[in-house]
Amino acid sequence: MEKQIELKEQIQKHWGRYKDLMPHLAKAYEDLPNQAYRDGAIDGKTKRLMAMTAATIHGCRACILYQADEALKLGASSEEMLECIGVAVSLGGTMAEGEATRLINFLEEKGII
Repeated sequence: MEKQIELKEQIQKHWGRYKDLMPHLAKAYEDLPNQAYRDGAIDGKTKRLMAMTAATIHGCRACILYQADEALKLGASSEEMLECIGVAVSLGGTMAEGEATRLINFLEEKGII
């Protein structure tokens, strides 16, 4: 089975390489998320959980892992993340169910569940 932490690190490495090659485009891209995930009427942790849920529905493996890790850094609990899986599966059906296993593996690898 694919190791999720290794996959996340590999994706980050390649994105870092892209940023080195195309810094002006990378910066332009990163400005929006930096603003979008700031605390506002909705706190940053909740926004990261929302993004993780949407990523699970859409099947974006990099997004699932990145948003999950950012949510954890902001204090998200495994229970909150598991409830988000329920929402994702409710909206996204079996496709989201398949991607939810990626999040379960990630949390297991981190020793959280």
